[in-house]
Amino acid sequence: MKKPIIAIPIGDPAGVGPEIVVKALASDTVKGCARCLVVGDRKIVERANTLTGAGLTIHLCPKPEETDFSEGVLNLIDLDNVDMASFEYGKVQAMCGRAAYGYIERSIGLAMNGKADAVATTPINKEALHAANIPYIGHTEIFGALTGTKNPLTMFETNAPGGVSGLRVFFLTRHLSLLQMLGQITKNNIVACARECFAALERLGVTSGTMAVAALNPHGGEHGLFGWEEVNEIAPAVEQLRAEGYNVAGPIGADSVFHQAARGFFTSVLSLYHDQGHIATKTLDFERTISITNGMPILRTSVDHGTAFDIAGKNRVSEVSMVEAIRLAALYAPCFTSGRGR
Repeated sequence: MKKPIIAIPIGDPAGVGPEIVVKALASDTVKGCARCLVVGDRKIVERANTLTGAGLTIHLCPKPEETDFSEGVLNLIDLDNVDMASFEYGKVQAMCGRAAYGYIERSIGLAMNGKADAVATTPINKEALHAANIPYIGHTEIFGALTGTKNPLTMFETNAPGGVSGLRVFFLTRHLSLLQMLGQITKNNIVACARECFAALERLGVTSGTMAVAALNPHGGEHGLFGWEEVNEIAPAVEQLRAEGYNVAGPIGADSVFHQAARGFFTSVLSLYHDQGHIATKTLDFERTISITNGMPILRTSVDHGTAFDIAGKNRVSEVSMVEAIRLAALYAPCFTSGRGR
């Protein structure tokens, strides 16, 4: 069976995205698992190729069918949307925000039209998007809008050599203040989210094992001593899910549940808020924490680090996270494209 085709937008040109793309495509891991189709600006990609010493041959593809997947070739759809006369590394620029959106939009189109099997994204800058008047705050919102998906579901997978997961984490809430988050900790929200999580796992081929629901308060609230959310909302949600036939446990104290999952006691964890899960996954293995967006008609994986403006253009960034994002995209792509053929 042919290796999956992974569309890769280069991200904000002023960040480290172009560098990690060329470095990753030069790695033996990526060569062995995927065929990559990069979407970006030729001038930026050429500069990254020279800067990093990746030594790739850039092959322009006016059409996605005009690829050359020979070893050492970087296939590029050139949108030619960066003015090098005004371009600067490490700066918030409306031009770069607009360019980054264009790369994502084209990559999504490739996957939606069956020209790519998945998308592996690189960092973008929210300020640059805003400066360019792009009406989305980040990748998830862009993918949701352009794929017609109301609520894309984020899952982190961390430390997964050989395709065996060390830790999978879902998020009940993401970009909310802690005060706003508390209002979302309800039985109904937890039940609905967990159902989506189980459906996402099943689509990825994970059909056995137990999902753990993290507690919110210290020591799980100690029966109301440190808070009532576990008693009034979280535990009743777990009970309802069990009654519906789901293999779920909790609430389990957040200071231990992620360690238990990483040891293999749980297949996944439902984190209640952004940092609760982010801290756990990134502490386990920062570079191999990969974001997987589920619930859409296409698969998207992503590095989980930012544009790193402070080191952009200096050949100091590690490509490990990008390699892992491409590897997982290739691993899970058949779950989204089965029967489509290529």
